[in-house]
Amino acid sequence: MIDWKRFAPIDVATLLYVAGVTAAVFLFGRTDGAEVRWVLAAHVLVVGVVLLAPHARTAGPVGRFVGDWYAIILVTALYAEIGVLNLDFGYHHDFAIQHLEQWVFGSQVSYRWIRAMPSPALSWVLHVCYLSYFAIVVGAPLGQWLHGRRDGARLTIFAIMVTLYFCYLVSLFFPVAGPRYAFPLAQNAATQVGSARAAQWLLNNGDSWGAAFPSSHVAAALVATVCALWFWRPLGLALALPTIGLVFGVVYGQFHYGVDALSGIIVAAAVLISLNRRKWWNRAAALQPAADLRSSPLGL
Repeated sequence: MIDWKRFAPIDVATLLYVAGVTAAVFLFGRTDGAEVRWVLAAHVLVVGVVLLAPHARTAGPVGRFVGDWYAIILVTALYAEIGVLNLDFGYHHDFAIQHLEQWVFGSQVSYRWIRAMPSPALSWVLHVCYLSYFAIVVGAPLGQWLHGRRDGARLTIFAIMVTLYFCYLVSLFFPVAGPRYAFPLAQNAATQVGSARAAQWLLNNGDSWGAAFPSSHVAAALVATVCALWFWRPLGLALALPTIGLVFGVVYGQFHYGVDALSGIIVAAAVLISLNRRKWWNRAAALQPAADLRSSPLGL
């Protein structure tokens, strides 16, 4: 018998996510394809990891770390499978998103912005912010973990992963390739700076087709930064500027439609509002030193 009381919220969220992705496979995919079979086999392994996580957390410092961090460790693979499945599903909703973009912004802002303002300096800054995504998402919980704020780190991981799981599921049921695939890429002074070339190289070798809407980059980075502000303000302040730059950079670099970024902001706000009402935020705040509580929103 499985003792469900031993499972942490991240375990339950991961199992629900795997169930949702598996449902999408059987609804939209060609289950006789080799790629889909590999994805389903990977899901079995993920479920195995989740089932072992409660035991790992009682197996010393290394086991505790793996049991708490496995979702973040697996996130790159989970993101990659979205692209594999969407290519297998073979459809997208870019035309609908482009119509929405035109209605909201009055133009295809993801196409026009970098062409209307081909500034090497602006491009360098915004592409560096875009490239800082993994540093933000991993750094928010890791900084807390290394500083002894373990509960804050666990809750930050949970919030980030719930955000990513939601975005990934939307991308499976409503795939959008994004402006990088829908329009020709810009060729001007803004695209020649090193950070812009690095971002294009990264996407050429690791992008996930169909995962543009909502922007998981925007949503997860915002959630990570706000959680860091809640649980260790100096870390959150350090992450704030690159996160703000990332919100604009995903559009300037033609990686996401403007409405992708806007929807990412909405998703982040919904997750944060929902989770901030739960008792575990107060529990994590109670473990902070009194000096930190005086400067923390949770200590007011």
